[in-house]
Amino acid sequence: MKINHYPIFNIEAVEQHYSSEDGTPCRYVCTSELSDSNHPVDIFYRDTPHPKFGNYYFGLYWNDEEGKPYICAADQIERELFGMICVNGEYEYSRYRHDYRKFDDGQMIDGGRAYIRSSGDVEIFRLYQGNWHEEGKNVSSEAS
Repeated sequence: MKINHYPIFNIEAVEQHYSSEDGTPCRYVCTSELSDSNHPVDIFYRDTPHPKFGNYYFGLYWNDEEGKPYICAADQIERELFGMICVNGEYEYSRYRHDYRKFDDGQMIDGGRAYIRSSGDVEIFRLYQGNWHEEGKNVSSEAS
């Protein structure tokens, strides 16, 4: 299963930096809004909790007001639903509430974690321990 992602940062550089910071490998899992924030956050997973903060997931986002990146805890991403559509054999999702994505074949998906709106069949996924798991299939164009 191939899921296309549209990250904000250079994923390889972030993985290398944070993996070497305390010797625990981390890996990119997705770009999504957190807590209905309507702005994208690159989300990474580590197999062991952070020694100081206790989280498995962390997010990296760009703070426009201060013009620099910020890091945040992101364990809540496991509670979120990801509606995905299959475009040319690859999965696509909307990263945040108004991230309307339209593809060459006419399909679209929108809504981020706030709602799911699409032009056709949607498959529902969740993250669990840093891996994607299919929850089921919704054949409606609207899901919540």
